[in-house]
Amino acid sequence: MQHRRLGRNGPLVHPLGIGAMSFSNFYGPTTEAQSHDILDAAVAAGVSHIDTSNVYGMGTSETVIGTYLKANPTARDHFSIATKGGITRNPDGPGNIFDNSPAHLQAELEGSLKRMGVEAVDLYYVHRRDASVPIEEVTETMAALVKSGKAKSIGFSEIAPTSLRRAHAVHPVTAVQSEYSLSTRSPELGLVQTCAELGVALVAFSPIGRSFLTDTPLTYAAAQELPFLTHNPRFMQPNYDANIAAVAPFQKLAADMGISTAGLAIAWVLAQGEHVIPIPGTRSLSHFAQLLEGAGRALTADELTAIAEILPVGWAHGDRYSASQWNGPERYC
Repeated sequence: MQHRRLGRNGPLVHPLGIGAMSFSNFYGPTTEAQSHDILDAAVAAGVSHIDTSNVYGMGTSETVIGTYLKANPTARDHFSIATKGGITRNPDGPGNIFDNSPAHLQAELEGSLKRMGVEAVDLYYVHRRDASVPIEEVTETMAALVKSGKAKSIGFSEIAPTSLRRAHAVHPVTAVQSEYSLSTRSPELGLVQTCAELGVALVAFSPIGRSFLTDTPLTYAAAQELPFLTHNPRFMQPNYDANIAAVAPFQKLAADMGISTAGLAIAWVLAQGEHVIPIPGTRSLSHFAQLLEGAGRALTADELTAIAEILPVGWAHGDRYSASQWNGPERYC
């Protein structure tokens, strides 16, 4: 299995990373012990990149990572750790606001380092852009954090290719995080290509379509218990039933190929470029094993064609975000 470089000058990492939002209760209840089991399995399998944020469980995800590193001191040398800042609670009402000020980004990084018990992170992202602040100014802020030694490199989450070019002209950007899967193909309209051109890693979150691209998608009832999915168009009726029907042939194809559906979805993402690194989240060791299947499976041209015939571009029913969920990500197509 060939490792991938996290950005042009970054470390070599396993082609599969861990999305640590699942270490909070975002996709259902979990425990610190379950999350530690996933990290144990990651170490055993050689999986070496963890991607978290200060707002995942309002610090819970980072705290869980910190307790694991404290109990397993040698794991810090094994893992490349990324976290994010830039989202904060709205002091004047419900919801979040975006703060890209130097004071906020520095303070949030300090908090992240304390929760995880590390001196520096390998990658620090701007989680969401504050549109009122030019990205060049934000990049200068992030570059100063690199100079301070508290972050080894910088990245951005959910930005447009044009914004990436502007930021990269100020300071090298190591990674851009974006949703990318068989069900969300918008990064192919410029972001995949721009990242490849600039030597930037494309870190793909939700690479298994928030469970649709698995053998056991979340039931409609289960989705209604999760605040984010309750209002997500793809998990609302009639879209939910239509999406379940659409992925059934893909599940059959995976079974015929002798691989789990989640594994096949991961293998497809990895086939989209050597600079693409998927970061699925999971609370289950058996599901983690399925994800690893995909990391070890190189797809042939015929297999990619078969997948494209079953799940062509635009097959998913419903937008990937609701109107309120679109607050923050940069639209560029």
